[in-house]
Amino acid sequence: MKNCYLLACLFLVFHLEAQQVLPENERARVVDEILAERFNKLLPELMDASSIDMWVVISREYNEDPVLRTMLPATWLNARRRTILLFYRNKKKNTIEKLAVARYNVGDNIVSAWDKEKEPDQWKRLMQLITERKPEKIGLNFSKDHNIADGLDKTDYEEFMQNLPKKYHKKVVSAEQLAVRWIETRTEREMIIYNQLVDVTHDIIAEAFSENVITPGVTTTTEVEWWMRQKVTDLGLETWFHPTVDVQRTSQELVGHLYSFSGRPDDMVILPGDLLHCDFGITYLRLNTDCQELAYVLKPGEIEAPEFLVEGLNAGNRVQDFLTKNMIVGRTGNEILAASLKEAREAGLRPAIYTHPLGSYGHSAGTTIGMWDSQGGVMKDDGENYPLNPNTVYAIELNTTITIPEWKRDIRIMLEEAGFFGNDGFRYVNGRQTELLLIPRKRKHLGQ
Repeated sequence: MKNCYLLACLFLVFHLEAQQVLPENERARVVDEILAERFNKLLPELMDASSIDMWVVISREYNEDPVLRTMLPATWLNARRRTILLFYRNKKKNTIEKLAVARYNVGDNIVSAWDKEKEPDQWKRLMQLITERKPEKIGLNFSKDHNIADGLDKTDYEEFMQNLPKKYHKKVVSAEQLAVRWIETRTEREMIIYNQLVDVTHDIIAEAFSENVITPGVTTTTEVEWWMRQKVTDLGLETWFHPTVDVQRTSQELVGHLYSFSGRPDDMVILPGDLLHCDFGITYLRLNTDCQELAYVLKPGEIEAPEFLVEGLNAGNRVQDFLTKNMIVGRTGNEILAASLKEAREAGLRPAIYTHPLGSYGHSAGTTIGMWDSQGGVMKDDGENYPLNPNTVYAIELNTTITIPEWKRDIRIMLEEAGFFGNDGFRYVNGRQTELLLIPRKRKHLGQ
């Protein structure tokens, strides 16, 4: 009877988790519906704001522009041959044309505008479409400052310019502002989905950092990493980077920041008294998460984490608060970083902030608020001059160093949570960690 009850509980848990993940055909429907909304409602607003009335996006198969990848319908996993998309915004008529100089429609949103039998040359057909519309500015995806907005390759740029009539050459501009805004801006429906996606991320971490997965003295950090990776696959999801799990304990000195992400020893056996840290993210419905959380492995007889670790997590939360209150529309990443670090240090904390945009890509386009190795501010080509815009999502990634006399050493409290910045200010997408996860979870009889 007990085994039947346990199996029923496990089935219920799995069933509830599975309900949060759609089958492939339903995912395709949602992706295409969101794309239609972005093309018809969001794109005209962004083109007006960037003063670009024509946007030309060019890619060849298996060498896709990062922007074009976000525009393909759910059934297109890559561009086909050379795929050319042309978006023309007529502000006076309040229209947006979405054309493909390709042999077929690009999904339901972008209509084919090339009949190869009538005009065999793809470039000539593109130029016909341009001259017919007489644009004021032609945006192309080249950029020194934003890698995701720099997707037009040298060959296609040169062929485009060679075929473009001379009178339009001066109208060609970088579409970097438009491209970044397209990548970083989230719609209301996307944010509903984002909450569910971060919830799944939190659930997987909570299970990974539990007695269901970890047996102290037996389980290794590498085994937990691969458990997380397999869990993502079993749920029918993807991960945009391999999970990492690392340990801080009393017998080891604090080492460089990279230790937690690269260069740490594999297969460390997890022991009672360890402070565990993970870095984990998943991809679903073309959105990405990035989350770091902490867990404590209880020693025999303990029912709570030591107070010094509880206070350490509180210190990390305080750094988060200093950062998020300084996120104000129009501020650059360097301005936000400088103000946040100054206030946190004046409060007696030892912070490091390296928050990045999150959304269509894990390390996405938008406002860069520090890097782990650039706490004095990032350079221009890392997005320093790009202002904070509303309806954007960030991985609130940071740490604070604390001294633990009981361990006779310093440790880092490393945290990362998805946060949304909207017209009403900042909020966490699906909450944040304010209590350490305990391994094993609290059981009432342990205190009796």
